[in-house]
Amino acid sequence: MKNKYLIPFILLTSLFFLWGFAHNLNPILIPHLKKACQLTDFQSALIDSAFFVAYFIMAIPAGMVMKKYGYKTGIIAGLITFAIGAFLFVPAANTRVFSFFLTALFVIASGLTFLETAANPYMTVLGEPEGATQRLNFAQSFNGLAASIAPKIGGMFILSGVTLSETKMAGMSVEQLNSYLDNEASAVKTPYIVIGVIVLIVAAILYKTNLPEVTEDAHEINMSAGSQSIWRHSHLTWGVIAQFFYVGAQVCVSSFFIRYLYQTAKIDEKSAADYLAIALLGFMIGRFVGTFLMRFISPNRLLVIYSALCIILLAVIVLNGGMMSVYGLIGVEFFMSIMFPTIFSLSVQSLGEETKLGSSLVIMAIVGGAIFPLIMGRVSDVSNIQTAYIVPLACFVVVLYFGLRGYKVKKA
Repeated sequence: MKNKYLIPFILLTSLFFLWGFAHNLNPILIPHLKKACQLTDFQSALIDSAFFVAYFIMAIPAGMVMKKYGYKTGIIAGLITFAIGAFLFVPAANTRVFSFFLTALFVIASGLTFLETAANPYMTVLGEPEGATQRLNFAQSFNGLAASIAPKIGGMFILSGVTLSETKMAGMSVEQLNSYLDNEASAVKTPYIVIGVIVLIVAAILYKTNLPEVTEDAHEINMSAGSQSIWRHSHLTWGVIAQFFYVGAQVCVSSFFIRYLYQTAKIDEKSAADYLAIALLGFMIGRFVGTFLMRFISPNRLLVIYSALCIILLAVIVLNGGMMSVYGLIGVEFFMSIMFPTIFSLSVQSLGEETKLGSSLVIMAIVGGAIFPLIMGRVSDVSNIQTAYIVPLACFVVVLYFGLRGYKVKKA
């Protein structure tokens, strides 16, 4: 990597950690706000939906901003929006209105959309083209690091460990109940204030740093016909489809992890959460291992190998319960670790001046995470959670095809 890119590379890698940390606080917020705002399970599930809907709505506007003003402006705008959303947790906690929390989460996710739309393609062009996927996987490894520590830190500073039964709450006076709920809601204030301050500090550092505005090389594809649809690039079209199915699979695997362990291996929820922490650690390690392996194996070929292994492991999970399936789920977390950055980099390759728009479309595909868990939940309702894991299995078949054929660039 050229020396002029070293500092930008380090700063941009920190962004991957920041948005990974924000994302992986959601599993803590779901049970916490369910208690603090007295929600149903369905209502608490809207926490994840607020994130994924924001990605879908804001991806194109983010791409348009960066197309006009550049990557650096997009990143700064994303960080400021992220910080505003974090600070909105204070009035949300004060009012204890769940829609206010969802608004704060939507604003945070909108900022993260800017960051991901900018940082992912920026990382692919911040150096030699042949190292693009390896650089992106390395940076995404810090996203995995955040995923492995955010739930533990969030649990330490947000969760009180005090859950009152309905009978006990019914016996409390209105003042006592409100005091209890206010204390629960207030627990989110300090963590999110700290997050907001850190994000603003990073924004200030990036503002003062001379980030090279990388201009994509347009010679690989003839871009003279500006009115042509970007969907003429079949590898981008398949990349958007593959990312849609991959993110859906990832959310399905993780969201139903604890329930699967409880129902099929009779592991209690607390112990199942420990297994999930191990699985997320494996996800992080998988990113680093995948980055290393890409020195010897082409990214698309590694994507094929990893998606095939996920399909095999999920077949075992659907057909068998017990500890074998527990280890199988941990294995799936490890092998799907490289998929998001690899699909992303293969999707936007050779797009020239359309890279920023292509990036927005791939980021929009994250909305798959709001759709496939609903399908999986429905399958579970009519059968069981073990059978429901056929949903992510089917998703990985699409990823497998992308690695085999869909990624190939066809000259216009």
